[in-house]
Amino acid sequence: MNQSPNQIVLGDNLEFLSGMEAGSAQLIYVDPPFNTGRRQTRSRLRTVRDATGDRVGFGGRRYRTEVLESGRGYHDSFADLPAFLQPRMQQAHRVLAAHGSLFFHIDYREVHYCKVMLDQIFGRECFQNEIIWAYDYGARARKRWPAKHDNILWYSKDPEQYTFDLEACDRIPYMAPGLVGAEKAARGKTPTDVWWHTIVSPTGREKTGYATQKPLGILERIVKVHSKPGDLVLDFFAGSGTTGEAAARHGRRFCLVDDNPEAIAVMQQRLARWL
Repeated sequence: MNQSPNQIVLGDNLEFLSGMEAGSAQLIYVDPPFNTGRRQTRSRLRTVRDATGDRVGFGGRRYRTEVLESGRGYHDSFADLPAFLQPRMQQAHRVLAAHGSLFFHIDYREVHYCKVMLDQIFGRECFQNEIIWAYDYGARARKRWPAKHDNILWYSKDPEQYTFDLEACDRIPYMAPGLVGAEKAARGKTPTDVWWHTIVSPTGREKTGYATQKPLGILERIVKVHSKPGDLVLDFFAGSGTTGEAAARHGRRFCLVDDNPEAIAVMQQRLARWL
Protein backbone atom coordinates (compact mmCIF):
# COMPACT_ATOMS: atom_id res chain seq x y z
CA MET A 1 0.00 0.00 0.00
CA ASN A 2 1.26 3.49 -0.85
CA GLN A 3 1.86 5.35 2.42
CA SER A 4 3.14 8.54 0.79
CA PRO A 5 1.65 11.75 2.20
CA ASN A 6 1.71 13.14 -1.34
CA GLN A 7 -0.93 12.68 -4.01
CA ILE A 8 -1.29 13.14 -7.79
CA VAL A 9 -4.88 12.88 -9.03
CA LEU A 10 -6.24 12.53 -12.56
CA GLY A 11 -9.75 13.91 -12.68
CA ASP A 12 -12.10 16.87 -12.69
CA ASN A 13 -10.89 19.32 -10.07
CA LEU A 14 -14.37 20.51 -9.09
CA GLU A 15 -15.46 16.97 -8.31
CA PHE A 16 -12.26 16.29 -6.37
CA LEU A 17 -12.47 19.53 -4.38
CA SER A 18 -16.08 18.78 -3.45
CA GLY A 19 -14.88 15.61 -1.74
CA MET A 20 -12.05 17.22 0.24
CA GLU A 21 -12.35 17.87 3.94
CA ALA A 22 -13.05 21.49 4.86
CA GLY A 23 -10.00 23.38 6.14
CA SER A 24 -7.58 20.63 5.11
CA ALA A 25 -5.11 22.63 2.95
CA GLN A 26 -2.83 25.23 4.49
CA LEU A 27 -1.70 26.69 1.16
CA ILE A 28 -3.37 26.67 -2.25
CA TYR A 29 -1.66 27.77 -5.44
CA VAL A 30 -3.49 27.66 -8.76
CA ASP A 31 -2.33 28.52 -12.25
CA PRO A 32 -5.60 28.21 -14.19
CA PRO A 33 -5.99 28.71 -17.95
CA PHE A 34 -5.29 32.32 -18.98
CA ASN A 35 -7.92 32.36 -21.74
CA THR A 36 -5.41 33.19 -24.44
CA GLY A 37 -7.74 31.84 -27.13
CA ARG A 38 -5.16 29.42 -28.51
CA ARG A 39 -3.70 26.00 -27.87
CA GLN A 40 -0.81 26.11 -25.41
CA THR A 41 2.07 23.90 -26.49
CA ARG A 42 5.80 23.58 -26.02
CA SER A 43 8.02 21.44 -28.21
CA ARG A 44 11.25 19.65 -27.30
CA LEU A 45 14.20 20.91 -29.31
CA ARG A 46 17.70 19.64 -30.08
CA THR A 47 20.61 21.54 -31.67
CA VAL A 48 22.91 19.45 -33.89
CA ARG A 49 26.00 20.18 -35.98
CA ASP A 50 25.17 20.76 -39.64
CA ALA A 51 27.48 22.33 -42.23
CA THR A 52 24.44 23.85 -43.93
CA GLY A 53 22.65 24.85 -40.72
CA ASP A 54 21.07 28.28 -40.23
CA ARG A 55 22.83 29.05 -36.92
CA VAL A 56 26.50 29.89 -36.37
CA GLY A 57 28.17 29.06 -33.06
CA PHE A 58 31.62 29.09 -31.51
CA GLY A 59 34.50 28.94 -33.99
CA GLY A 60 32.18 29.49 -36.94
CA ARG A 61 30.63 26.03 -36.64
CA ARG A 62 27.12 25.80 -38.07
CA TYR A 63 24.11 24.19 -36.39
CA ARG A 64 20.46 23.48 -37.03
CA THR A 65 17.55 22.97 -34.62
CA GLU A 66 15.41 19.83 -34.70
CA VAL A 67 11.94 19.48 -33.19
CA LEU A 68 11.97 16.14 -31.39
CA GLU A 69 8.26 15.96 -30.64
CA SER A 70 5.18 18.13 -30.60
CA GLY A 71 4.67 19.87 -27.29
CA ARG A 72 2.41 18.73 -24.50
CA GLY A 73 -0.43 21.20 -24.05
CA TYR A 74 -4.09 22.06 -23.84
CA HIS A 75 -6.73 24.28 -25.41
CA ASP A 76 -6.95 27.62 -23.62
CA SER A 77 -10.22 29.25 -24.66
CA PHE A 78 -13.24 30.11 -22.50
CA ALA A 79 -16.30 32.22 -23.31
CA ASP A 80 -16.49 33.22 -19.63
CA LEU A 81 -13.42 32.22 -17.60
CA PRO A 82 -14.65 33.59 -14.21
CA ALA A 83 -17.89 31.62 -14.57
CA PHE A 84 -15.83 28.45 -15.08
CA LEU A 85 -13.56 29.24 -12.14
CA GLN A 86 -16.12 30.50 -9.62
CA PRO A 87 -17.40 27.14 -8.29
CA ARG A 88 -13.81 25.89 -8.08
CA MET A 89 -12.72 28.95 -6.11
CA GLN A 90 -15.72 28.56 -3.80
CA GLN A 91 -14.57 25.04 -3.04
CA ALA A 92 -10.99 26.30 -2.62
CA HIS A 93 -12.22 28.73 0.03
CA ARG A 94 -13.99 25.87 1.81
CA VAL A 95 -10.98 23.55 1.89
CA LEU A 96 -8.50 26.29 2.84
CA ALA A 97 -7.39 26.16 6.48
CA ALA A 98 -8.38 28.94 8.86
CA HIS A 99 -4.96 30.62 8.67
CA GLY A 100 -4.21 29.54 5.11
CA SER A 101 -3.57 31.45 1.89
CA LEU A 102 -4.61 31.18 -1.74
CA PHE A 103 -2.30 32.27 -4.58
CA PHE A 104 -4.08 32.75 -7.89
CA HIS A 105 -1.82 33.07 -10.95
CA ILE A 106 -3.24 34.80 -14.04
CA ASP A 107 -2.25 37.52 -16.54
CA TYR A 108 -3.49 40.88 -17.82
CA ARG A 109 -6.28 39.43 -19.96
CA GLU A 110 -8.48 38.23 -17.08
CA VAL A 111 -6.94 39.52 -13.85
CA HIS A 112 -9.50 42.30 -13.34
CA TYR A 113 -12.50 39.99 -13.72
CA CYS A 114 -10.93 37.27 -11.59
CA LYS A 115 -10.13 39.69 -8.77
CA VAL A 116 -13.77 40.81 -8.60
CA MET A 117 -14.80 37.15 -8.44
CA LEU A 118 -12.29 36.37 -5.68
CA ASP A 119 -13.28 39.49 -3.72
CA GLN A 120 -16.84 38.16 -3.68
CA ILE A 121 -15.76 34.72 -2.47
CA PHE A 122 -13.01 35.59 0.03
CA GLY A 123 -14.05 39.14 0.92
CA ARG A 124 -12.16 42.26 -0.12
CA GLU A 125 -10.65 42.47 3.36
CA CYS A 126 -8.86 39.16 2.75
CA PHE A 127 -7.02 40.43 -0.33
CA GLN A 128 -3.39 40.87 0.74
CA ASN A 129 -1.27 41.55 -2.36
CA GLU A 130 -1.10 41.58 -6.11
CA ILE A 131 2.34 40.22 -6.94
CA ILE A 132 3.77 41.08 -10.33
CA TRP A 133 6.03 38.39 -11.75
CA ALA A 134 8.15 40.25 -14.30
CA TYR A 135 10.40 38.60 -16.87
CA ASP A 136 12.18 39.67 -20.04
CA TYR A 137 12.04 36.88 -22.59
CA GLY A 138 10.26 36.14 -25.83
CA ALA A 139 8.88 38.05 -28.78
CA ARG A 140 8.56 41.84 -28.89
CA ALA A 141 5.33 43.54 -29.90
CA ARG A 142 5.69 46.37 -32.44
CA LYS A 143 2.32 48.09 -31.98
CA ARG A 144 2.14 48.19 -28.15
CA TRP A 145 4.30 47.71 -25.06
CA PRO A 146 5.27 44.01 -24.88
CA ALA A 147 3.45 42.12 -22.12
CA LYS A 148 6.22 40.68 -19.95
CA HIS A 149 4.57 40.03 -16.61
CA ASP A 150 2.00 37.81 -14.90
CA ASN A 151 -0.26 38.68 -11.96
CA ILE A 152 -0.45 36.59 -8.77
CA LEU A 153 -3.30 37.48 -6.41
CA TRP A 154 -2.81 36.58 -2.75
CA TYR A 155 -5.85 36.07 -0.52
CA SER A 156 -5.86 34.86 3.08
CA LYS A 157 -8.73 32.98 4.70
CA ASP A 158 -8.50 35.29 7.71
CA PRO A 159 -7.66 38.97 7.05
CA GLU A 160 -5.48 39.25 10.17
CA GLN A 161 -3.98 35.81 10.83
CA TYR A 162 -2.01 33.93 8.20
CA THR A 163 1.41 32.39 7.68
CA PHE A 164 4.00 34.90 6.50
CA ASP A 165 7.58 33.93 7.37
CA LEU A 166 9.63 36.64 5.67
CA GLU A 167 12.83 35.35 7.26
CA ALA A 168 12.48 32.18 5.19
CA CYS A 169 12.46 34.17 1.94
CA ASP A 170 15.38 34.22 -0.46
CA ARG A 171 17.17 37.55 -0.77
CA ILE A 172 17.81 39.51 -3.93
CA PRO A 173 20.41 42.16 -4.86
CA TYR A 174 19.78 45.84 -4.23
CA MET A 175 19.28 47.80 -7.44
CA ALA A 176 21.53 50.56 -6.07
CA PRO A 177 23.93 48.77 -3.68
CA GLY A 178 26.09 51.86 -3.33
CA LEU A 179 23.28 53.65 -1.52
CA VAL A 180 22.86 51.09 1.28
CA GLY A 181 26.42 50.30 2.31
CA ALA A 182 28.61 47.21 1.94
CA GLU A 183 27.02 45.15 4.73
CA LYS A 184 23.46 45.51 3.48
CA ALA A 185 24.54 45.07 -0.12
CA ALA A 186 26.28 41.78 0.74
CA ARG A 187 23.20 40.50 2.59
CA GLY A 188 20.74 41.55 -0.10
CA LYS A 189 17.11 42.44 0.49
CA THR A 190 13.79 40.64 0.64
CA PRO A 191 11.61 41.09 -2.47
CA THR A 192 8.80 43.58 -2.86
CA ASP A 193 5.53 42.85 -4.67
CA VAL A 194 7.40 42.87 -7.99
CA TRP A 195 9.32 39.63 -8.54
CA TRP A 196 11.92 39.63 -11.32
CA HIS A 197 12.53 36.03 -12.33
CA THR A 198 13.31 34.45 -15.66
CA ILE A 199 10.89 32.01 -17.27
CA VAL A 200 11.72 28.31 -17.56
CA SER A 201 14.35 28.11 -20.27
CA PRO A 202 13.25 26.05 -23.30
CA THR A 203 16.67 24.38 -23.21
CA GLY A 204 17.28 24.35 -19.44
CA ARG A 205 17.47 21.41 -17.05
CA GLU A 206 14.29 22.48 -15.26
CA LYS A 207 12.03 22.16 -18.28
CA THR A 208 9.59 19.25 -18.53
CA GLY A 209 8.24 19.98 -22.00
CA TYR A 210 4.81 20.84 -20.60
CA ALA A 211 3.29 24.09 -21.84
CA THR A 212 3.05 27.07 -19.45
CA GLN A 213 5.41 25.48 -16.91
CA LYS A 214 6.19 27.98 -14.14
CA PRO A 215 9.66 28.45 -12.62
CA LEU A 216 10.54 26.51 -9.50
CA GLY A 217 11.98 29.68 -7.91
CA ILE A 218 8.61 31.42 -7.94
CA LEU A 219 6.84 28.50 -6.26
CA GLU A 220 9.61 27.93 -3.74
CA ARG A 221 9.30 31.53 -2.56
CA ILE A 222 5.55 31.14 -2.07
CA VAL A 223 5.89 27.79 -0.30
CA LYS A 224 8.69 28.86 2.07
CA VAL A 225 7.08 32.12 3.15
CA HIS A 226 3.41 31.12 3.25
CA SER A 227 3.44 27.61 4.70
CA LYS A 228 5.15 25.58 7.42
CA PRO A 229 6.91 22.19 7.29
CA GLY A 230 4.32 19.43 7.23
CA ASP A 231 1.58 21.64 5.78
CA LEU A 232 -0.50 20.45 2.85
CA VAL A 233 -0.01 22.43 -0.36
CA LEU A 234 -2.82 22.02 -2.90
CA ASP A 235 -2.71 22.79 -6.63
CA PHE A 236 -5.76 21.75 -8.65
CA PHE A 237 -4.54 23.07 -12.01
CA ALA A 238 -1.26 21.27 -11.45
CA GLY A 239 0.12 21.05 -15.01
CA SER A 240 3.82 20.16 -14.87
CA GLY A 241 3.88 19.72 -11.07
CA THR A 242 6.13 22.65 -10.11
CA THR A 243 4.04 23.27 -6.98
CA GLY A 244 4.60 19.69 -5.87
CA GLU A 245 8.36 19.87 -6.31
CA ALA A 246 8.56 23.18 -4.43
CA ALA A 247 6.51 21.72 -1.58
CA ALA A 248 8.47 18.47 -1.36
CA ARG A 249 11.86 20.20 -1.45
CA HIS A 250 10.91 22.12 1.68
CA GLY A 251 9.23 19.44 3.74
CA ARG A 252 5.61 20.14 2.83
CA ARG A 253 3.05 17.64 1.61
CA PHE A 254 1.43 18.12 -1.78
CA CYS A 255 -1.85 17.26 -3.49
CA LEU A 256 -1.87 17.86 -7.25
CA VAL A 257 -4.94 17.55 -9.47
CA ASP A 258 -5.23 17.79 -13.26
CA ASP A 259 -7.61 16.40 -15.87
CA ASN A 260 -4.93 16.06 -18.57
CA PRO A 261 -3.31 12.59 -18.74
CA GLU A 262 -0.18 14.15 -20.26
CA ALA A 263 0.18 16.39 -17.21
CA ILE A 264 -0.21 13.40 -14.90
CA ALA A 265 2.52 11.53 -16.78
CA VAL A 266 4.88 14.51 -16.51
CA MET A 267 4.21 14.90 -12.78
CA GLN A 268 4.61 11.20 -12.01
CA GLN A 269 8.01 11.18 -13.67
CA ARG A 270 9.12 14.48 -12.19
CA LEU A 271 8.00 13.71 -8.61
CA ALA A 272 8.63 9.96 -8.49
CA ARG A 273 11.05 10.15 -5.54
CA TRP A 274 8.42 11.85 -3.38
CA LEU A 275 5.53 9.47 -4.14
